[in-house]
Amino acid sequence: MRLILAEDSTLLREGLIRLLVEEGHEVLAAVGDAEKLIEAVSEQRPDVVVADVRMPPTHTDEGLRAALEIRERWPGIGVLVLSQYVERRFATELLTGESEGVGYLLKDRVVQVDEFLDALERVGQGRAAFDPDVVRQLLGRSAHTDLLSRLTSRERGVLAEMAQGHTNAAIAKRLHVSQSAVEKHINAIFDKLELTGTAGYSRRVLAVLRYLGT
Repeated sequence: MRLILAEDSTLLREGLIRLLVEEGHEVLAAVGDAEKLIEAVSEQRPDVVVADVRMPPTHTDEGLRAALEIRERWPGIGVLVLSQYVERRFATELLTGESEGVGYLLKDRVVQVDEFLDALERVGQGRAAFDPDVVRQLLGRSAHTDLLSRLTSRERGVLAEMAQGHTNAAIAKRLHVSQSAVEKHINAIFDKLELTGTAGYSRRVLAVLRYLGT
C-alpha cells in the first residue's frame, strides 16, 4: 500500500517507517504535524493515512481534526488513527460517519506487530479496525441501556467483534464457533436492536452505534 504517516514522536515515526517498508509498503511521506499531513495527502493521495490523534502545536485534537477532514475531502483514503488513550468522542465520531476504511488503535497495540499490520490491512481493504480495548470501554459505558439488556453474553461478544471490523468468518474463528452460528447471532442482534427495517444503511454499523448510545 501507499502510506502517509503523521506522528510527532521521531522515534515512533522512524520505527513505523522501517516496519512498513520491510513489509513491502511504500511510505510516501512521514510528517510531524497535522498541517503537513493535510498538505501531503493533497499532493500524494495515498491509500491509507496512519495518524496520531494528538499532535503539535497544542497536542490536543489536531490529528483528530485532520483525520476527519481527510475523510470528508477524500473518502476513498483509509485512515488508521493511533491514540495513547481511549478518546470516546473521537471513536464515536468515526463510528457515526462512514466506517469503511477506518481504524482506531491504542498505541500499545502498535508494538504487537501482527495486530497492527492486520488492522492496517483491513483499513486498506476498505474495512473497519477498532481496538478491542476501545470497543470494550465504549460498550461498558452503555451497559445500562434497555437494548443492551436484551442480548445474551454470546451476542454481546459477537457485537464486540463486529465493532472491531471483523468479518463473519473471522468472528467464527476467534470465538471458536461455526460461521452459521455467527450469522444466527448477528440476525438475533439486529432483531433485538430493532434494526430489521433499515434498508439503505449498514445494520452492522447501526448496531454498534445503538450500543454506544449515539
